[in-house]
Amino acid sequence: MPASSVQDLSNSESRPLLPKSEPSKALPPPEDKKSGWVRPIIYILLVALVGFIGWRVYSNKKKNEANTANQANALLNRPVPVQAVAAERRPMPIYLTALGTVTPYYTVTVKARVNGQLDKVNFTEGQEVKAGQTIMVIDPKPYQAALDQAKGTLAHDQALLKNAQAEFVRYKALFDAGVASKEQLDLQQSNFGQYEGAIKSDEAAIETAQLQLDWCSIQSPISGKIGLRLVDPGNIITANTTNLVIVNQLQPIAVYFTLPQNYLPQVLDKLRADQRLPAEAFDKGDTTRLSTGQLLTTDNQIDTTTGTAKLKAVFDNKDEKLFPNQFVNIHLVMEQRNSALVVPSAAIQTGSQGTFVWVVQEQAITPQPGQTAQPAQQKNGDPQPTTEWVAKMQPVKIALAEGQLTILDSGPNAGQKVVVDGADRLRQDAKVVVSAPRQHSNASGPLTDATAPVPQQPGQGTPGVATPAPMTAHQLERADPKKHRKQAADPSAAQPKGNQP
Repeated sequence: MPASSVQDLSNSESRPLLPKSEPSKALPPPEDKKSGWVRPIIYILLVALVGFIGWRVYSNKKKNEANTANQANALLNRPVPVQAVAAERRPMPIYLTALGTVTPYYTVTVKARVNGQLDKVNFTEGQEVKAGQTIMVIDPKPYQAALDQAKGTLAHDQALLKNAQAEFVRYKALFDAGVASKEQLDLQQSNFGQYEGAIKSDEAAIETAQLQLDWCSIQSPISGKIGLRLVDPGNIITANTTNLVIVNQLQPIAVYFTLPQNYLPQVLDKLRADQRLPAEAFDKGDTTRLSTGQLLTTDNQIDTTTGTAKLKAVFDNKDEKLFPNQFVNIHLVMEQRNSALVVPSAAIQTGSQGTFVWVVQEQAITPQPGQTAQPAQQKNGDPQPTTEWVAKMQPVKIALAEGQLTILDSGPNAGQKVVVDGADRLRQDAKVVVSAPRQHSNASGPLTDATAPVPQQPGQGTPGVATPAPMTAHQLERADPKKHRKQAADPSAAQPKGNQP
């Protein structure tokens, strides 16, 4: 072995064996000292920006809410335009209302009582007839012949009776003389009695025939108005079957109506006290009075299916405004109030607190802080009004609602103004601007309040009526943005034309 190889082996044996080392990785470059404090500053700025935006949103929201509240308060403090009329006292009836049906006082369906051919019609349809007046005639010839036959039978039987009477007299003389037997006398007496009975039967037959002959002339059983004929002349009439015509008595005339059983005791109390209860019949719309009558009586029982009692009123009906089967509204007058408190029905309001009306009252204007109680002078020299109208809630108790008028048992005093239009925007002690309605009428007559609106002079408030406060620019913008922007762009458009105030 060469020497060099031996030397290499000795060197390798003398050196320790080392593990193989991995290749070294490149180290990251050292960080810049400035990047350590820039990043926190950026985070802080972002948080501050978000907080600023949130604060601005919150503050704007609060500001808008405050503006909205101020505008709402300003609108609430503005006077509300209303229409009002004065409550008054007038004679008014207190009555019960019911739906009634007009019924003839008497009604008769005329029928024939004998068979035969209808010969004549002696009436004009719709005319007034009297009781006993002949209105139709059935051919009387068959019944006249039957009457003549009955009379002939009577004459024949009368002759036989006369002969039987003579035979009885002779046999009675012979019996008294002892010539005739008792049996012969009894036989003649029996024959005489039979002929007497035949005579009575013949007389009854004559009466029957005469009655049937009289029935050929059909007469009106009552006085009244006759209707349309149901059978023409020439038709064959069947006794007690064929309807010929209907006769109704219209003067007087009756109206049947019902009332709830709760009202029946007070009606009966007045009837027992011999008080006549007036009854007024109105048309279907309950606006026009047709006739006036009085209550006659009540039924003797209550209808269990409806819980109502049936009543009957009688009307003279001289002008014939009531007609059979006509539907009418009945006002049964229970009481006549000479001084009833009356307000328009439009003034009646209903809420959780019950029934009430809005009453407008005049009160002195309360000065604002920093203002004196002395009336301030306006630009034109006229003093500002020292009083204003306010709305107050007044509970009422209703006695009767009659069309567009309502009668109250309790409520405002006579002469106090009640609101009839604009009540939906009112609240307690709200300021109002009062005007009278242009027209207010009803079935019982118009109210005595003025019908024209209350005028207001320019630049001067009406005495006792608050003048609306001028609107701010912001309120004008909210009320009519287009008009406000137009006036802002063209100042001359906002100026009044001519001599308008």
